[in-house]
Amino acid sequence: MMRRSPSFDDIEFDDLFGRMSRQFEEMSRQFDSTRSFGREMAIDIREDGDSLVAVVDLPGFEKEDIDLTVTEDVLTIEASRTDSVETDDDHYVHRERRSDTARRSIRLPAAIHADDASATYNNGVLSVTLPKLIVDDEDARHIDVE
Repeated sequence: MMRRSPSFDDIEFDDLFGRMSRQFEEMSRQFDSTRSFGREMAIDIREDGDSLVAVVDLPGFEKEDIDLTVTEDVLTIEASRTDSVETDDDHYVHRERRSDTARRSIRLPAAIHADDASATYNNGVLSVTLPKLIVDDEDARHIDVE
């Protein structure tokens, strides 16, 4: 069996392969972070009597990171966070902590009374209670056809 010593081309190829491998790792981490926070957040909406209740998983966020807005029939949830560690040493070899943002707007299946909406956040789960807008027959208006 014949042995050969590594040539310059072999060393260069190994270095190229190592750089490509590190680049694919970095790309994978970026896609993973996109899926974990930039993804469409999962929202469950159920009817509970005269209200709609939205339940949203937002792990890793604090209550102060969450911004909710609601119109008559659209709920918008936005959460932003920044992981930061103050250090005098900026010579990282590997770093995965960064800022993350999640945002989602969803059309609600019924008109709601936005002034009476409320929300709680506990252990990474956001619960939003949205009272349905009740339209009485007295509020109905007759339209004449010409």
